[in-house]
Amino acid sequence: MNKFSTILGAALVLFLTACEGPQGPPGYDGLDGLDGLDGIQGQVVEVEGVNFGYDAGANLFSTLINFSDITDFEVFESDAVLVYRWAGSITLNDGSEADLWSQIPQNYFLEEGTIQYVFEHTFVDLELFIDGNFDLSFLSTDFTDDQIFRIVFVPSEYAEANDLDTANFDSVMSSLNISEGQIMKLDVN
Repeated sequence: MNKFSTILGAALVLFLTACEGPQGPPGYDGLDGLDGLDGIQGQVVEVEGVNFGYDAGANLFSTLINFSDITDFEVFESDAVLVYRWAGSITLNDGSEADLWSQIPQNYFLEEGTIQYVFEHTFVDLELFIDGNFDLSFLSTDFTDDQIFRIVFVPSEYAEANDLDTANFDSVMSSLNISEGQIMKLDVN
């Protein structure tokens, strides 16, 4: 009986492991080159020569940037858009220079009061504002004329799957695997 149980057990194992059912329905096709999160990449565009216009009725400065004017990268409503303002250059310990980028929103505390760079965006454009708690008609052109911004487009799939340190521009660039040489640079003047 013991031999019979062993033979029956072995036959049952072979039978069950050799069974194959009908083929299931096919899965969805992926996007060419974008089958996984590794293929998803954002884009960074540097926009130079940005000038703000003053709206006396609202006491704020603003400017509108249409994405189609600066890139052919397709932006979706669900994508994240990050904006950084060039705040100057700093000298590093080794004597070299590095650009200093400040993420918007950004406050500046002046003698007259406080100003803040803020923005709103859709999937077609971005509006930058300078708001403040004093009469901005006297605001220095150092804040309003010939400004440089970097706009980062982060696909929603990537933003959801990764913990980005958006306050650190270099960290965002590294996470998106974008080098300085890949940044599109445009002058809107």
